Amino acid sequence: MSVRILALVGSLRAGSHNRQLAEAAVKLAPAGAEVEVFEGLADIPFYNEDIDVEGDVPAAAAKLRAAAGASDAFLLFSPEYNGTIPAVLKNAIDWLSRPYGAGAFTGKPVAVAGTAYGQFGGVWAQDETRKAVGIAGGTVLEDVKLSIPGSVVRFAETHPVDDAEVAAQLTEVVARLHSHAADVAAA
Repeated sequence: MSVRILALVGSLRAGSHNRQLAEAAVKLAPAGAEVEVFEGLADIPFYNEDIDVEGDVPAAAAKLRAAAGASDAFLLFSPEYNGTIPAVLKNAIDWLSRPYGAGAFTGKPVAVAGTAYGQFGGVWAQDETRKAVGIAGGTVLEDVKLSIPGSVVRFAETHPVDDAEVAAQLTEVVARLHSHAADVAAA
């Protein structure tokens, strides 16, 4: 069975190291897993119930919901902005949490990974991401984590896919997420 994993990246910067991690996840996905990096988070308006009207949802938000609905699992990449989750990633979680109790995350496995400049690799932001997506209905894989410190130095001249240690750790994250999603689908 093929498992579709939707990757959401909390950094909009073209050269983002978290974006590079997501690209690496696409390349390192095991057989039977397809990782797709969602394009377009910057285009989604901030969540507002006044514009979340059936039949009239903003096109960018509808595109996100469609991609999420077609996915079996989620892999969220979060840098750390001022000690917490970036607004663009939180906004995506908010859109996917609706309708209440039946959002796109409901019952689907979610893993959170990321990298940041600091010595802890964005752990605070990733913990906040796990908290938010869990409240939004996702089945957060609390034991599937990857926080890579010192991103600016570590990835200054090396793409994450070419860093043997990071590639091995990311491969394990994607493989475990794939396994959980396959188990859910088989149940």
